[in-house]
Amino acid sequence: MADPKTHSLTEDAQGIAFAATMAAFGIMILTHLGLVTGQTAGLAVLISYVTGWGFGPVFFVVNIPFYAFGYWRMGARFMIKTFLAVAALSGLTMVMPGWVSFAHLDTGFGAVLFGLVSGAALLALFRHGASLGGIGIVALILQDRFGIRAGWVQLGFDAVLFAVALAIVDLPTVLWSFLGAAIVNLTIAINHRRDRYVAT
Repeated sequence: MADPKTHSLTEDAQGIAFAATMAAFGIMILTHLGLVTGQTAGLAVLISYVTGWGFGPVFFVVNIPFYAFGYWRMGARFMIKTFLAVAALSGLTMVMPGWVSFAHLDTGFGAVLFGLVSGAALLALFRHGASLGGIGIVALILQDRFGIRAGWVQLGFDAVLFAVALAIVDLPTVLWSFLGAAIVNLTIAINHRRDRYVAT
């Protein structure tokens, strides 16, 4: 009999597919508005703005160093799922501009929508034993080992990244961006509880 606390391969596949699609849509919103975000995605966005390189390839490369750390601390299953999620997100952000465009998107509402969509994507990944790499791996490790909420860890990292972003984009853009990132992390902090949801 299957363990009811363990997701099946099919459940993991749909969870990762859902998360990658929602995360890619969030990146579409973010880059359309010229906003930034935190974590490794934020680092990739800033690099893409400065260099003109596409977000997808940059995000994929930025995450490479974290796979070994993820394997060492979280295991092969987590690392493989995370690699697949990152690869799917990277690929989707390269093709989605041909599928989705915005005639008008208010900056404030776009920041909120980005936060909600991205928060839902990360929750799905966390609940299926994966992440989008980078600081997300570190955040999950700290939560599992020390009980520190993953959302709070990521919020602290984001604060540093946004300070750097001030040298690249203007203050209003950073403030709207911080709103979106705060919603992402608050969504995770409030909803991701191992004592309430234990399936992996």
